[in-house]
Amino acid sequence: MSREPFFRRKTSISYKTEEKTVLRGYNVSDLAEAGYTFCDAMFVLFQQRLPTEEEEKMLEYEMGEFLEHSMSPSAASAFGVISGRPNIPAAAAAAVMTFGGAHGPGAAHGYMMHKYIERARVEGISLEEMGKILVDEHMDAGLAVMGMGQPQHLDGDPRAEPTHIKHEQLGINGVYLELQRSIEKHFNERRKKEGKSYVSVNMIGAGNTALAEIGFAPNAAWCIGCVTRGYSCAAHALYQVKKGRAWAASKSEPMVQMLDLSMIKYVGPEDREVPSQAERQEYAKKQKEEGEWKKWAL
Repeated sequence: MSREPFFRRKTSISYKTEEKTVLRGYNVSDLAEAGYTFCDAMFVLFQQRLPTEEEEKMLEYEMGEFLEHSMSPSAASAFGVISGRPNIPAAAAAAVMTFGGAHGPGAAHGYMMHKYIERARVEGISLEEMGKILVDEHMDAGLAVMGMGQPQHLDGDPRAEPTHIKHEQLGINGVYLELQRSIEKHFNERRKKEGKSYVSVNMIGAGNTALAEIGFAPNAAWCIGCVTRGYSCAAHALYQVKKGRAWAASKSEPMVQMLDLSMIKYVGPEDREVPSQAERQEYAKKQKEEGEWKKWAL
């Protein structure tokens, strides 16, 4: 009498035999032999379809733009982790794990776009109007408008507007770009009324808009960004393995710290003497009563 496996899962992604590996129904060797690229395979992987030439070019452009951003939190993390000399994948994984609400591709912008595009459809209003509604609702509530502004590129992220332009040149602009352009317009009109300076779209606003336009869901777009930047962060780690010292330490140099203290301003308490155990109880009570510790408490 046969028994069903206790642990069972399903997948629609792939399977393999002794002769072949099949991705969404396509033999991956056949895809490669037929001249399909890595970017083509990403469409098959996430969308179960082969892209048009224009869609493939948009993804290729997007991934090339997002590949490198110098010492951002992700690259700095790869640099720091590899100083302890784990295996390279550990440094790449640490880098990717820095991606969140303030750094990296994110999914929240995509979900915001989906929400307001669907709302425009239901309410029967144009995406131009919906862009203003989105901006006003976010700014009235004191919320950041995702996809706008970049803290390091004060004159605008040099990758972002060219991504919009490539989006248009390839002729794949649709509802997502229409809404994003409206957001940018109304966001800056509102800032102007408030006496504030112009702010450009950032790479999340431009890049995620393009990825949504060619069919990638918000979390799929996030995955693509992580994979892309992961290559670069791995290269930063590999460079340190081949060209640098472990922990960057040397007996012939002054004491080395992993982060240059000139990069970090110390604002904690002044140097202080450690009380003896006989003085401890009175010292601790006085500290607690004065409440000074609350400034530094986490």
